[in-house]
Amino acid sequence: MLENRRDELTARTLELWVAFVSVYKGLNIITNKVTEEEQAQCPHHMISFVDPLVSGHTVVDFRNKALSLISFLLQDLHRQKKLPIIVGGTNYYIESILWKILIDSGQGIDTESERGLASESREELEKLGGPELHRRLMEVDPDMAALLHPHDARKIARSLQVYTKSGVPHSQLLQEQRGQDGGDCLGGPLRFREPCIFWLHSNMDALDERLDKRVDEMLTLGLIDELRDFHQRFNEKMIQDNSQDYQHGIFQSIGFKEFHEYLTASKDITQEEHEKLKIKGIECLKQVTRRYVRKQNKWVRNRFLKRPASNVPPVYGLDVTDVTNWETTVLAPALEILECLQKGEQPSVQPIRAEGAETRNKRRHHMCELCDKVIIGDLEWTAHQKSKNHLYQVRKRRKAELVPDQPQDNNTTEPEPVYREQDNGGLDPGGEPGGLNPGREHGSLDPVRESDRPRS
Repeated sequence: MLENRRDELTARTLELWVAFVSVYKGLNIITNKVTEEEQAQCPHHMISFVDPLVSGHTVVDFRNKALSLISFLLQDLHRQKKLPIIVGGTNYYIESILWKILIDSGQGIDTESERGLASESREELEKLGGPELHRRLMEVDPDMAALLHPHDARKIARSLQVYTKSGVPHSQLLQEQRGQDGGDCLGGPLRFREPCIFWLHSNMDALDERLDKRVDEMLTLGLIDELRDFHQRFNEKMIQDNSQDYQHGIFQSIGFKEFHEYLTASKDITQEEHEKLKIKGIECLKQVTRRYVRKQNKWVRNRFLKRPASNVPPVYGLDVTDVTNWETTVLAPALEILECLQKGEQPSVQPIRAEGAETRNKRRHHMCELCDKVIIGDLEWTAHQKSKNHLYQVRKRRKAELVPDQPQDNNTTEPEPVYREQDNGGLDPGGEPGGLNPGREHGSLDPVRESDRPRS
């Protein structure tokens, strides 16, 4: 019975594979694409349609292509009785499909202009450096400039290009988008009626073991040869031209950076040294993969479960810790939930309760005059106040303010440092993956010189 229900659902589904590295042709092992056998079970889309060396392919390009496909499907839904399933992957790409979080063509920027946000002109802008770009942005869009750190050249360049293409400040476009009915502080409203989200989660120890085994399987399938072949065919010229960049395109994929030393090692090193570089790359790949999974889980919690609005689809958790019990713990509840929702009924399985939104402001600017640093985000500010450099500056100031020749009192209270903070009203540039990490300072206007740092 369960198998029949599964086969019936498979026959009327269409999967959109939402993992940004899967859009590139070839490189099937490092991008962990679905196999041909898996693709034969139901139609898969958004896979292997971009040349690996095309660095200008953006989330906007992906979104536009995916939405066009979904629109075509939904228009003919009654005849085909097809159900689109978005599978991922890259959560930021999923968000761009579910919510209106990016600048749309109806707001004055056409598709060609949006594509230009990652074009050569943007790269040229970034070469000017953060401070100069920040000065330019301050002239045309002071609200957005107040939100972005002066060293964040990538985001500043994007905002400048939005203004250049549209003639409207980026901050104004975002405010208009979020002001739509159903919008929130993270973006506009949902695009589709009554979507639901299945979150496949697992015990982390079991998942870490599974991830390590997956890396081992990738190595057995020929991961090293695939990377070496790609490197020889495409990447050597980029290195010669000093244009290699692990921040754009396929080179962001986990695996390229980790094996860079091994693939570019001199032929003069010994076989033993070469093997050590290979082992180092394998261990790095496993570590980065585990970290990425935790980042994905954090994204789900922060952007879905903690989203500070009511326009969030129900999120149903499916425990995949024990894959040998897949049909009972994953397939059966997923089918029941989907069938009930399609009939307008309430599933017996309850969605994960939304957690309270963080009260901390991730975009509030704090100025520590003692350290001469701008810190963005309340969590980052708290971490800065406990940092080694900040405490060193506190002690340094205390000593400087002691009256000469006056005996030091061990109970002397440290003077209160002078701080300023700026609340930007919750305006968030949004639409940018990889937000600030809690407990981490996000740069500074004038970094502490090495000579000023405390000795360990």
